[in-house]
Order: sequence, then C-alpha cells, then structure tokens
Amino acid sequence: MAEPAPTPVDPVCGMSVDPAHPKGGTFTHAGTPYFFCSDRCRARFAAAPASFLAPRAPVDAIEGATYTCPMHPEVKQAGPGTCPDCGMALEPLIASADEGPNPELRSMTLRFAVGAVLSVPLVVLGMTHVLDGPRGRWLQLALASPVVLWGGAPFFARAWVSVVRRHLNMFTLIGMGVGVSYAFSAVALLAPQIFPPAFRAHGAVPLYFEPAAVITALVLLGQVLELRARSRTGAALRALLGLAPKTALRIASDGGEATVPIEDIRVGDVLRVRPGEKIPVDGVVQSGHSSVDESMVSGEPLPVEKATGDAVIGATLNGTGALVMRAERVGEGTLLAQIVRSVGEAQRSQARIARVADTASAYFVPAVLVVAAATFAAWSLWGPEPRLAYALVNAVAVLIVACPCALGLATPMAVMVGTGRGATLGILVRNATALERMEKVTTLLVDKTGTLTEGKPALTQVVAEGISEDALLALAASVERASEHPLAGAIVRGAEVRTLALEAARDFAATPGEGVYARVGARAVHVGNADFLRAQGADPSPFAARVEAAQRARQSVVWVAVDGRCAGFLGVVDPIKPESVEAIRGLHDAEVRVVMLTGDVRPTAVQVAMELGIDAVEAEVRPTQKMEVVRRLQAEGEVVAMAGDGINDAAALAQADVGIAMGTGTDIAMQSAGLTLVKGDLRGILKARRLSEATLHNIRQNLFFAFVYNLLGLPIAAGALYPFFGMLLSPMIASAAMSLSSVSVIANALRLRKVPL
Repeated sequence: MAEPAPTPVDPVCGMSVDPAHPKGGTFTHAGTPYFFCSDRCRARFAAAPASFLAPRAPVDAIEGATYTCPMHPEVKQAGPGTCPDCGMALEPLIASADEGPNPELRSMTLRFAVGAVLSVPLVVLGMTHVLDGPRGRWLQLALASPVVLWGGAPFFARAWVSVVRRHLNMFTLIGMGVGVSYAFSAVALLAPQIFPPAFRAHGAVPLYFEPAAVITALVLLGQVLELRARSRTGAALRALLGLAPKTALRIASDGGEATVPIEDIRVGDVLRVRPGEKIPVDGVVQSGHSSVDESMVSGEPLPVEKATGDAVIGATLNGTGALVMRAERVGEGTLLAQIVRSVGEAQRSQARIARVADTASAYFVPAVLVVAAATFAAWSLWGPEPRLAYALVNAVAVLIVACPCALGLATPMAVMVGTGRGATLGILVRNATALERMEKVTTLLVDKTGTLTEGKPALTQVVAEGISEDALLALAASVERASEHPLAGAIVRGAEVRTLALEAARDFAATPGEGVYARVGARAVHVGNADFLRAQGADPSPFAARVEAAQRARQSVVWVAVDGRCAGFLGVVDPIKPESVEAIRGLHDAEVRVVMLTGDVRPTAVQVAMELGIDAVEAEVRPTQKMEVVRRLQAEGEVVAMAGDGINDAAALAQADVGIAMGTGTDIAMQSAGLTLVKGDLRGILKARRLSEATLHNIRQNLFFAFVYNLLGLPIAAGALYPFFGMLLSPMIASAAMSLSSVSVIANALRLRKVPL
C-alpha cells in the first residue's frame, strides 16, 4: 500500500496546510507550488522566497543563546532583541535554570522609571498653568525630550522597521502618534511663525509635549507589565530546572565512589543516591528500596515506591532509603530536559484560533491609519477653531487608542500560561494545535496494555498437552527472554517463580504484533497468537473450550507450538489500573466516546471493556491497522484522540487529531504525540481536556476584550461624542486606556495558573 502524501506546511510559519483548501492560496517558485495558511504568509514568501527556503542553521550551531518570537516562531536570532514583524521582545528558545535578569525587562523598567519621574511634573505643572508662559514652554521641551527621545527610542525603532518591512503593527501607531505630537510641538516652539491662524489658540500654537511624554510613559508601563507577566509564565519551568542536582555520587568499577559534576555523568554509569538526595539523572534502580517524591514532574503528591528494576526520574527527591541506580538518560535526554524543551516549543507555537488575531491585525492597522486621516480631515473642515489643532489632537488619539497590542497578546499569553500550567500537572503539551483540538475531541481511542492496564502482567495459568506444564513454560520463557513485549516479561517471571532452568535461545526472530520464534536446544519453538501458530501449521483448536474459559476470566492467551505442533497455552492477566475506571467515567461525563483499540483477542478485550464501561472495542488489531481505524473514524466525522504508549502506536498517534502518549511508554510514541502524560495516568486526559477548554475559553475572552475595546475606542477617539456631549478623548487618556486593555488581557491569561483541573 502506497504511503500517503505528506501534509504540506507553510514555508513561512511552519503550520500544516490543507492542500485542497489553503487559506492563503499558493505561490509557485522555481516550478514548485507552495501552500500558505494566510495571505500574510504568502505575501512574505512572495517578497523573498529564497530567505525561507534556504537551509537554516540548527539551533546548536548558532553561537550564544538563541532567541525567538512567541508570536512568530520562525524568527530566530542569537541574543536578545525584538521581532521585526510585531515588535515583541524575543525570548530564549530553550529555558535555562540560571537565566539572569531579562535585559529587555531591565531596560524597559529603567526607561519607565525615568519617564514617570519626568512626566509627573509635566502633568502637575500643566494643571497649574505654570507652563503657559515662554519659560514654561521651554521647560516642557526639557522635561519631555528625554522621555520621548530616549525612553521611547525602542518604539520609534520598531515603528521604522515595521514600515520598512511593510508589516504594520502596534508600534507603527505608537510611533506615529507620539512622533507627530512631539515633532509638532518642537516645531511650534522653535518656529511658531510658520503656522497659520487655524493652528493658534489665544495667539499661540498649542504644544503637545505633555501628552507625548505621558503616552510614552504609559506604553513603557504596559511593556514592563507584559514582560513581567511573560517572565512569570516560564517561572514554573525554570523552577523545575533549578531542582536538578549539580553533582552525583558515581561508583567506579573497582567499587570506589567519587562526587562528579552532573555534566560528567554518562549513560551506563552506576550512581549511588543517599537518603534525602535528589535523583541525578533518569535511570533504573539496580539495588535498594525507597520512596521517591515525583510531584515536581508528575503532579502527584504521594511518593512512589521504588525497588530493583523500577525507573527513576532525574531531579525527583529520594526518601529515606538508599538506592544504587544505572544512568540511562543524561543531559538533554532526561525527561526533565524533554519537558522543558517541548513546553517551550508549545509556548511558541500558534493555535489555529491565533489566525483570527493575525488576520485581523493585518487589516486593522492600515484601517486605523485611514480612520486617523479621515478624522484629521473632518476636524480640519468642520471642527471648531482652532480647527487644525483639534484635528491633530483627535487624529493622534485615534492612533494611540487603536494600538492592537491587546489583540496581539490575546492568544500567545493564554497559550504560554496554559502550557506552563499543564507542565506542573504532568501534562506535556508539544504544540498549541494539540491543546486547541483537545477541546473538540468526540472519540478517544485507548490502547489496552499499559494504558488501561498496569502493563505489568502476571502469569496465572499454564495448560499443556503432550508435554509437562513446567517443560512448556521453560521453553516459552527461554524464547521470550529475548523479547521486549510486556507479556514476555510475565512469562519469564512466571518461570523464575517456579525456579525453572532456562536454556539459551538461537535464531531468534520476532513478527511484530503476532509472535516470536527461536530454537531452544534441538526444538523449534513458536510463541504468539492463534493466527501466528496457524501460519506455522500448528492447530490450536483442541484447546478451544479451555481457552474460552480463560478469556472469560480476562486472561490474555499466549500460544506455544513446539516442533510445529500446538503444545498448549499460557494464561496471563494484566491488572486494570485503579484510576482507569474513574477516568472513563469522567470522559463519559464530558460526552467523549471511548473505544478500546488492542491487538488482544476479542473475548479478553470485551471482558476488560465491560469492567471499565468502555463504549466499543476494536480487538485483534495489528499495528499497521491502528492508523486505518483512526482514519476510518475521522472519515465518519469524528474528532479523534489516540492514547498509547508503544512503538506500534506511533503511526496512529501521529494520524490522530490529538495524539496522547503515556510518559511511561517509548520515546517514539512521545515524539509522535501532541500531548504526553508524564505519569501515564489516564486521568491526565481529563485534565488535558479541561486545560484545553479553559485555555480556549480564555483566548476567546481575550479576543473579545481586544476587539470590543477597539470597536468602542475608535469612534470616541475620533470625536463621535463631541456633537452630543462636547466630549473629546485626550491622547493621554487614550494611551492609558490602551495600556489598560493590554493589562486586562495579561491578567485574564494569568488566571489560568489557578484554574481547577
């Protein structure tokens, strides 16, 4: 069967695009068609296609810390700076536990402090008319110039870049509003004779140094609040990184012990973890017994018992016992590092709903410029005297009040806070699209082994014919020692409990999803499902009655053929996770249909489904068929989430609308999924859905606030209330209202940190 064509991605922003209905159309370059998610991305690509198609240096190849824009993840550079598209401060691509003070926040805080100190006297003296005389007018220039020219310098730089790159944004409006006010006032002070009478009030040209300075100070305040809020969204991750120990106690091959930096630990090193110490890296316990507090990565408050063979996670806290462990994942490979990296990627990714804000902003700023020009023209023609002075003030108010900073913050802030909140609860969100789609899921496919069940099956029955039970079990265990399947471990442990001697297996071969083969001594042994045995010419039908009884008892049946003859079967039971019942009940309450997708035989699968109250069962499904089941449900109009933990689930996880990997599973499963449950607890799916609902609700609230604010503010700033009430919106009040709208969006997004899940 031919592989499906890969889904094309937008070469500008990297988002997936439906080739049948590209929102931004197509553009052909060098004979190759490219698909776009928006007109804005298509226009950017058309202007310079080579810059987007050129191979980009990997992150590790860029010297110094790499920074990126939360709203435009395709923008990357070495070192801090601002996004050339939206003007937002760039953030580190990879979080660091020892991140120093944010240089952008420090700079903006200093600029705001100076701006506030100089703007307050401007406002106070302006109220007392001290600034009305000639000396007062020069004092206004002296006080306002440092605020506007130094404090507002970043805004003018960003406004200029936005014009040069033809990506108009909030700083375009701020730069024009403040720049026009200050430049007009400076010219009016230095050369008042060039202005016509229409600009004069009481014989003098009015100055607008005061609103220019106050607007700059208020915008600086908004930037400080925004940067502080965005810094807090990563605080949980930085705190998590800070929990990692700096050293570890390594045991040498001769038994000697030495304390070494954590960076020197290598895979395979044997480490000692004393009571009360932190687990240095991810690994497996080789000896000892203790309880480990894993709450910092899983969100579970109760310590977890650890003994020989159990996995331990780096940075978690050891209890009162001593452990000897073998390092399996170090450095960037640890679960902690993966969580931080993936959450960082998710915080920088854009949900589809963000396109609403992007599309609106692309048209909104030019529309505001038109409204400002129309306002100036209307007041110049029909306004009261001095007409041109009124026209200038109201046009500036329109530019300031309409700054779309709240619109730009609406989605990124909610996504950043939501993904950070998920990380603290053991819900690892790989991208914002997965978080958005989770809210709309109608059908959840769950694997049985390791997802609904403990994934630690135990041998409960041996049925043999023509050979003793112990001999049959010894042959099967000898073959299964080379297999990684959970049932294989149960068979080997069952043989060890009976203290059976196992022989070396030769010519081992595995058929994924069906069974394994090896030669044990002079015998050819096949272990697997009924179809696997039939393919070898072994007939399992003589055991039909006993197999049916075993399956009713919820046993998984593993068949054994010796020298081409069915010699019997092994009954294995995988205990159901206690939390699975609660999770299924909660999913039903959320109106999500739950379907079990398993390679196990139907009778056993149906028995498990009945115990859990699962809606439907897809049994005896091969690994290659799982993706087909997902596609079939999607074709029926279902929004499908798939939860699994194995290599055989990876394709289905990638195909599903939302792939959910269990953190206890394989790396490839986690890489294929949009969400990962660190603890492997199915109840995490419920939390993920509630997180999705809360985040999307928060985004919609933010967009509503931003749109309504601008729709109400524009006509008032243009002077719509003046004919009826004689009221005008001062540019200073417009600036305060604009900053307040941004603060309200930020405050609303930060509520996600406390939302109950």
